Amino acid sequence: MELLAWAFFDFANSGYTTVVQTTLFNTYFVAVVAGSVQGITPGLATLWWSLSIGAANFAVMLGAPILGAIADHRACKKQFLLITTVGCTLSTALLALVGPGDVALSMVLVTFSMIMFANGENLISAFLPEIVPEQKMGRMSGYGWCLGYFGGLLTLVTCLAYINWATRQGMTESQAIPATMLITAAIFALAATPTFVFLRERAQPTLPDQRRSILRAAFSKTCATLKKAGHFRDLFRFLVTLAVYQSGVNTVIVLAAIYAQEVMGFDTRQLIVLIMVVNVTAAVGAFICGHLQDRLGSVPTLAITLIVWIIAIVAALYASKPAHMWLVGNIIGLAMGASQSVGRALVSKFSPPEQAGEFLGLWGLVNRLSAIVGPLSYGLINFWSKGDHRLSLLSTLAFFILGLLMLFSVNEQRGKAAVTENGGR
Repeated sequence: MELLAWAFFDFANSGYTTVVQTTLFNTYFVAVVAGSVQGITPGLATLWWSLSIGAANFAVMLGAPILGAIADHRACKKQFLLITTVGCTLSTALLALVGPGDVALSMVLVTFSMIMFANGENLISAFLPEIVPEQKMGRMSGYGWCLGYFGGLLTLVTCLAYINWATRQGMTESQAIPATMLITAAIFALAATPTFVFLRERAQPTLPDQRRSILRAAFSKTCATLKKAGHFRDLFRFLVTLAVYQSGVNTVIVLAAIYAQEVMGFDTRQLIVLIMVVNVTAAVGAFICGHLQDRLGSVPTLAITLIVWIIAIVAALYASKPAHMWLVGNIIGLAMGASQSVGRALVSKFSPPEQAGEFLGLWGLVNRLSAIVGPLSYGLINFWSKGDHRLSLLSTLAFFILGLLMLFSVNEQRGKAAVTENGGR
């Protein structure tokens, strides 16, 4: 039951990423919230969205290692997870108040909700080394991602049902979208409940040092972790590699629907159905990847998924019909589920169990850095090219190609051996 409760948090929070970041609110922001501003420069709405994403991830990038260290020091990961969950659900619900022209309010709420979401993602991941042995981490991580995509699918189906009902009552699709933020927040809150009921905090708090504050002790511990990185060469190399290819993944997550809307002419319902299909294929990809990386190893499995990513982006560049985008979406789904699952599992394998919170905090830091660099690169190119989305997509392709080349420097067996040799230092 506890393992299911852990995995169910992925089910709960995936509705937020799917609806707010990937499908509905991002396109609503570009087309309606910012798009209604008079005299707006082509590409500026996309850049504003990218800046919101970047600001949130910059805040998380700075705070994630410290938060992870405090959570380990005080053995309070579960308490912090509750705080971030409440913060994300409330700010998501408040997005229902956003209408045409409310650019500043929208950017503030999106930024805050993403900060809460990202920190919660780091905290739930830090439980993984506590609840399963190393040889099953890949499988369990895959189960979590797989279940998460079905959570996103449930949220999307519910939102689509509401939009269909609202349009029959005489509302436009744009007028119906704000209420879907309430639906998303409610599903997140309800689905996360089993996690807080059944997941146990096994860590023990470190004895307090009266001469140092918790924050200072956490900062010192984080600095010590960074210094120890020299003993974990392959962890460091993988984190750098992850920063590169994840820049591409994060770009696709927050801007693919905008690309489909602006370039391929998809409307709201087509976007919802497309992302629903992508969620199914992503769940399949995560499930297959969870077993495949336990058999082949995480690094070879990740190399395969990056090749699939490259194929998907090249196909998107040459897509000229909506039917092409459906094919691209399914390829992206398979690659996304696999690459995200294997990344979390590999960092866990390279991390000493007693430092799981800090090392997965570094994983979160790298993820946030990539979530700044990737979408912001796309947004800036889109702004400078006056809305040329195909040109912007070339930067995304470059991230995947470079990430694949860098992955060849990571030795999985050596990285796991380093945990045994240096974990107690």
